[in-house]
Amino acid sequence: MLDSSYIVGLVDGEGSFTVYVKNLNDSNERKRRVRIEPKFYVKFVEKDKDILYQLQRYFDCGKVYFQKDRRKNHQDCYRYEVFNRIDLVEKIIPFFKKNKPKLASKQKDFELFCKLIHIIGRKEHLTVKGMQKIYKIKQQMH
Repeated sequence: MLDSSYIVGLVDGEGSFTVYVKNLNDSNERKRRVRIEPKFYVKFVEKDKDILYQLQRYFDCGKVYFQKDRRKNHQDCYRYEVFNRIDLVEKIIPFFKKNKPKLASKQKDFELFCKLIHIIGRKEHLTVKGMQKIYKIKQQMH
């Protein structure tokens, strides 16, 4: 059974609060289904993937999936990922507001993540000005 301190430690070491944001000034067309995609994830090598399933049960949301890594000196891994905005707002964010990350860099990313989720909640991401604002904030994240 996982406890909150253990989860914070896992996330400090191997987790991420991030938002994919399409750069509106980028002329390269990439095949992405979305212009903005907030997500929380934790990534481990295969032998430690059982912890990811425990996280999934603890938070009662998200998915665990295999991630192939083609880079030299890197292993294939598994990711526990939450990208559903309702789950992020109702489960992930409240947990980490109550159980703050210990690392300063992770705290900063979490604070910026919350700010971005708030902006998205106000539907500012649906405007060019809002997307530019979000992109600028995202650039401050690790």
